[in-house]
Amino acid sequence: MGLSFRKFDTPFMTAIRRDRSLPIADVAVDMWINDLKGGLRWAVMPVLRVIFAASLYLTWFIKRASPVQFNSHKNLQRLICWFCTYFVTPEANYLILRHFWTESNILNFLIDNDAKGSNVKPVQLYPAKISEMMSATFVDHDQELFRYFNDSSPRPQALINASEISWENWKEIQLDGEVMKRKFTQRIDFETAHVLFMCIFCFFLTADEYRGAINGFNLDQSIAIRIGALIGDDSLVEYAYNKNPLYLVGPTDLTHRFILHGFFTEYMHERLLQYKNAS
Repeated sequence: MGLSFRKFDTPFMTAIRRDRSLPIADVAVDMWINDLKGGLRWAVMPVLRVIFAASLYLTWFIKRASPVQFNSHKNLQRLICWFCTYFVTPEANYLILRHFWTESNILNFLIDNDAKGSNVKPVQLYPAKISEMMSATFVDHDQELFRYFNDSSPRPQALINASEISWENWKEIQLDGEVMKRKFTQRIDFETAHVLFMCIFCFFLTADEYRGAINGFNLDQSIAIRIGALIGDDSLVEYAYNKNPLYLVGPTDLTHRFILHGFFTEYMHERLLQYKNAS
């Protein structure tokens, strides 16, 4: 029996940092694991999750019961950008910005290939720094997903020859280097930040907008099916944790579902890059 100080870089953490059984960019893994090192994630966040989950259910109940609905997308986005700029870790901010790019690229891949002939306009949400999220809002991010499904074919297209696949609206991820400049106050990790903002997000959206935001994750399964049909890889559906879009859910376990949605887009984006480079 021996005594030792706790350390983060254990054999387990080293193993998951090195594992690439699932397709994911090295930079995404590094940013995520470095962000996990924050003490708030392990000591404070579990307590906050209980408190804010109760607050979220109350806010969600009031929103749904109220006959008068209001929203304020600009104020919501101002709060998010301010909070990210001064309090959220650079690693978490990097991952948030990457998520805009990965999901926009995934949707544009589908628009260029699965929605051929449907005249679906490409997604233009590619913020390179936190201040640009004021125009590329989180609400727009959700609405672009719904727009693709509303304007494209209700069924996935068949396998397309690799030489015929279009990458017309695919963009290489290029984030502003300022994102990684750390302020002394930037101590809040990705998961804790989401827990803190759950209620605010619900408050500043109408009940219908919020319902769409928390249920849109379940379209991950449909996206995987459509991309798998295009490139001939049925295994992609296994990347989706959020499934069954016809079954509407509430805010239960929202942070967990949100983070796994982020992992899903990273997996799909990297898998498409692998396919693109092999073509």
